Amino acid sequence: MTAPVHAPASTATASAAEGWALQELETVDSTNRHAALLPAWTAVTARTQTAGRGRHDRRWVSDAGGLWLSAVVPADGSFERWSLLPLAAGLALCEAFASFGLAGHRLRWPNDIMVGPAKLAGILVERFRPTTAVVGLGINFDNRPETDDPALRGAVARCADLLPASPARATLRDAVLTALRRAHGLLATERADTLVAALSPYWRHLPVTVTLRPAGEICSGRFLGVDPTGRLLLESPAGLRSLAPHEVELLRESSPTDPDLS
Repeated sequence: MTAPVHAPASTATASAAEGWALQELETVDSTNRHAALLPAWTAVTARTQTAGRGRHDRRWVSDAGGLWLSAVVPADGSFERWSLLPLAAGLALCEAFASFGLAGHRLRWPNDIMVGPAKLAGILVERFRPTTAVVGLGINFDNRPETDDPALRGAVARCADLLPASPARATLRDAVLTALRRAHGLLATERADTLVAALSPYWRHLPVTVTLRPAGEICSGRFLGVDPTGRLLLESPAGLRSLAPHEVELLRESSPTDPDLS
């Protein structure tokens, strides 16, 4: 468990989407860490993060112009009950982007929103307390992370370049929070099958060849989507396998148009 960071003195409180309280920060190391002990239905945004990260503590460049958002949601009960929360967050992002006219985006299992070979958004869900989870969302809005890390050149998609009429950052934030509350409700009311079905349009270009690193091994096969419980389905020479998100350390799409690590 990561230790939370106390709120900077410059924290401001504002209204957000219906049912959410919002804290807006100028700079923070990580909005997820800041949100760790906040109550459910609180959202935190920051202009920049100094230590933004993705799964397995991989660095996420969080420069000015992006939408760096962490949302605290209820998550009382077993780990298994909320294991699909990253996919629920992915659905929320996909639906929010679609509501502004974006087309052709897809979910790269389990936590990236892609447009072609480029990453538009990433998700990091952490559970600091037994009753809540923090859903971290990093969205490339009109920032330029490749300026900080040249290795990202050509690997970043931005809302400002893709949406027919780019909304204000706050408008997109509220649409994402509204969609996240709706997707969370599917898990809270034990309708995971509905969630998985709603995700099906966003598994584009299937089947796709992938290389995985589960539990210390490396295996390759064809990614077929997810089963009704959200487990990854992999067709390999050894047969059909199903893997939970936490069981997969790395996923690499073997298509030459999308070589990034997930």
